[in-house]
Amino acid sequence: EKGLSGDVADKIGEFVVLKGKPWDLYNSLMESKSFGNHKGASEAMEDLRILFEYLEAMGKLKFISFDLSLARGLDYYTGVIYEAVCMNGNTQVGSIGGGGRYDTLVSMFQEAGKVTPCVGVSVGIERVFTLMEERLRQEQGGSIKQPNVTVLVASAGDNMLRERMKLTNVLWDANISAEFSQQENPKLKFEIANALDRQIPFMVIVGEEEAKQGKCKVKDLNARTEDTVDVSDLVKTLRSKGVVPVGCEFAMEMLNSESD
Repeated sequence: EKGLSGDVADKIGEFVVLKGKPWDLYNSLMESKSFGNHKGASEAMEDLRILFEYLEAMGKLKFISFDLSLARGLDYYTGVIYEAVCMNGNTQVGSIGGGGRYDTLVSMFQEAGKVTPCVGVSVGIERVFTLMEERLRQEQGGSIKQPNVTVLVASAGDNMLRERMKLTNVLWDANISAEFSQQENPKLKFEIANALDRQIPFMVIVGEEEAKQGKCKVKDLNARTEDTVDVSDLVKTLRSKGVVPVGCEFAMEMLNSESD
């Protein structure tokens, strides 16, 4: 199909089964003169020698397997290619990333004669998420209970959806991670059970009387405390309890570690 003779196809078949430690396989191929005087193969082996030396210098060669069966984008890759696989855990997802060198691909979209050599990589984000979820399940005893919000806004009584929406919007405007139930009249006991099961640390609860007075309750589920505060003081109260805006968690961790 590719116009190769039987002998050539058989020779390629001998190579694609080879896989091993980078220097072991490299030296074996060089000592056996497997590629003869083929110019392209000699240049490729020289590129690999340099790559292995650099990886060794950075202490990363131990993570590399030299695999001659690997094939990617034969129409546009012009040099080394690679794939990343996860070697830990029981979840098998195949490669989670891959890429290589492509010296002519970008040039296809530029003015004639201009060459832009590139090396690139793509990540299989869904496969990475699958591995992350499996790790969380193992850490949390078989289920994922990691909270994805900091505050759950709930209500006591019927027809309070708009009040929950208003309070949630106050928190969102302050860049605080929060959510509310979109059901018309969710039962408060189920909302509390939901927050506890998901390990959400705080709840903001509003009832009919609180809504009339412009107040709400802040429930700290870890400390098991509850405070009634003005809605205008809601954000300040949560921040005093350690709630930080979305995107600032890392800075807070750094500050806490420095103060310890």
